[in-house]
Parts: sequence; structure tokens; C-alpha cells
Amino acid sequence: MLIGLPKESRLNEARVGLTPETIKKLRKKSFQICVERSCGMGAGFLDEDYTKEGAQLGDAREVFAAPIVVKIHRPTREEAGLMQKGSLLICFTEPFLEDDLLEILAHAGVDVVSMELVPRTSRAQTMDALSSQANIAGYRAVLEAASHYKRFFPLMMTSAGSAKSVRVLVLGVGVAGLQAIATARRLGALVEAYDVRAEVKEQIRSLGAKVVEIELGEEGSGTGGYAKQLSEASQKRQQELLQKKIQIADVVISTANIPGKKAPVLITEKALEGMRSGSVVIDMAAANGGNCPFSEPDRVVVKHGVTLVGYTNYPSQLASDASAFYGNNVVALLDLFVQNQEGKMCVDLQDDIVASVLVAYQGKLRQRKG
Repeated sequence: MLIGLPKESRLNEARVGLTPETIKKLRKKSFQICVERSCGMGAGFLDEDYTKEGAQLGDAREVFAAPIVVKIHRPTREEAGLMQKGSLLICFTEPFLEDDLLEILAHAGVDVVSMELVPRTSRAQTMDALSSQANIAGYRAVLEAASHYKRFFPLMMTSAGSAKSVRVLVLGVGVAGLQAIATARRLGALVEAYDVRAEVKEQIRSLGAKVVEIELGEEGSGTGGYAKQLSEASQKRQQELLQKKIQIADVVISTANIPGKKAPVLITEKALEGMRSGSVVIDMAAANGGNCPFSEPDRVVVKHGVTLVGYTNYPSQLASDASAFYGNNVVALLDLFVQNQEGKMCVDLQDDIVASVLVAYQGKLRQRKG
């Protein structure tokens, strides 16, 4: 069966859906691959790297006409129009966006797999692209903080003087937050972390960070391992109690997101006003409204002397490894959809992973936006 690999058309996206190494794995499973010319350049992969592994080169029309299309981001309307009835699209679909792209794809008979809907279960770990990319994002966010913070991260003692360890506060301890803790600790920072979910406290401690304890009188754990949206009263109390911790931090890395909802506000203007001039906030939720209302998506701004970094695509800054991780996720997922011995599509809706990720099938939307 033929897989089409298009070049990502989204602005500033350097990743690619499959790498030459993952194509090598797919070729062993008897897949054929058609690669759009120069699709891997941003991640450091040349056309000859792909053809060396048995891929053929083509243009966008040829790639999108393949029975299976693998992307990072959802296609544009023009790209969607190139896809064939009965084909399978695998990508991050952003299913909570308020537009009709998924309806258009379903109406055209395109089956759609949403990579952000892979369940967080043991069986699905090798397919969990959200986690693989969040892991990279958490690492890169700390490096971004270090580049904007104008002092050392570790304790430094020299004949010319000494510098104290930077104090880092991580808000939201999912995959990105855990990697941010680990990376900041490796750089010598003193790290504290907070999450509404009680079950992550041991993970925080296991990485050598201190847990910020806040009693909200409400359970913060939602479904699928994610946090849930708190009541208005609990949100206000959370902001008030976090304020002192934020104000004594040198660097705040905020990762709190709730699926399908606007990101919760954790860093208020009053908290910013109390931070030392030169402090840094890395708002990893900037694309969804921000954990700080003054963050701006894909911009670096200064408010009350604090640098607010609102970059929304950290994995693209490590495009080679991010593409490799994503490609491996796709290879694992494809085993659930294609019988390689016969090369035929096989959709088993009784499979819990298939049922979770398949948002459009046989002309109908199976899952509506929340």
C-alpha cells in the first residue's frame, strides 16, 4: 500500500511526518512511500536520504492522492481537496478548532486519524505522539528560558565572585512539565512544581524537585490522565495561593492545558508585578489563551519587567528528533489499520485505540468537537 508524505505547509514548521529511518521500517512492512520533494529539508533530511531507503519522489498532487497520507498538521482546504475517497489521513487534527475542515474531509469520504486522541494507556504508549512531542517541548522550553534569563542557572563559585542557583517554578506537571523539571535540574536549578492532580506529587519528588502544596478543596484529576477544569472559586483561590510562589521564582515554566478548553489563568498581573525585573515566564499554553493573560502566541514581550515567551511550537526547534519520534508513533499506529500480509486496510472499531483516534470514517464524523 502507498503512503504519501507531504511537505508541511504551516508557517515555521520544520518537522516532517516520516523520516528516512521510519520509511526504512515501513518498507520492511511492504509499504510503498511517495515523498513530496524537499519535504524533509527543515529537519535536515535530503531527498536522496529518502530515495536511498526506497521512497519515490513526487509533487503535492501525487502525494495527497495516496491511499494513506501522513502529516504533522491538519491539511489546508486546498490540500484536503486533493485527497481521494476512501483514503486515510493521519495527523494532528486539532479537533476542537471551530471550523468545518473535519466535516469537509468526512463528506469527501476521507477517513481521519487524530494523533492527539491516542489514549494514554500502556498498550498505546508507542503511538502517543502528544507525549513524544511534549517531552521534546519540555526540554526545549528550559533551554529557551536559559537563553532569555540573564544569569547563570547553576550555582557558580569563582575567584571573581559567586552566583546563586536559579529558582525555577514549573506549573502543570504532565509530560512537558516533567521533562522541564528534569532538564532544569540537570542545569543546576532549584526547582519547585505544582499540579492540581495529587497523583503526580511522587513524580515531582522523584526528579529532585519540591512539591508546591495548595489545598483547593476540589479534586483536580480529569479523565485520561489529564487535569479537569476547576470551579471559578477554586481557580481564584489557586491564583491567590500561587502568587507568592510565582513572585519569588526567577523562571516560571507554565504548561497547564485542559483538552478542548481555554488554558487556565495561573499567572495574574498582580503576580507579574511582584516578580523581580529580568525574570522569565515561559508560557507553553500561549496557543490556547495562555496561563498568563499577557502572553502573546509566538512572540516575546516584556510586562512589568518580566520577559514573557509565548512560543507555540517547541518541537519544531528540534525538528530532526521530533520528526523521528513522531514517525515512530505513526509506524506503531499503522499496524492497527493495515494488514501487511495482504496490504489491505482493516478498521476494527472494537479496538479501543482505533475507536479513540478515528474521528471520521466512511463519510461520517464519529466524534464531535467538545
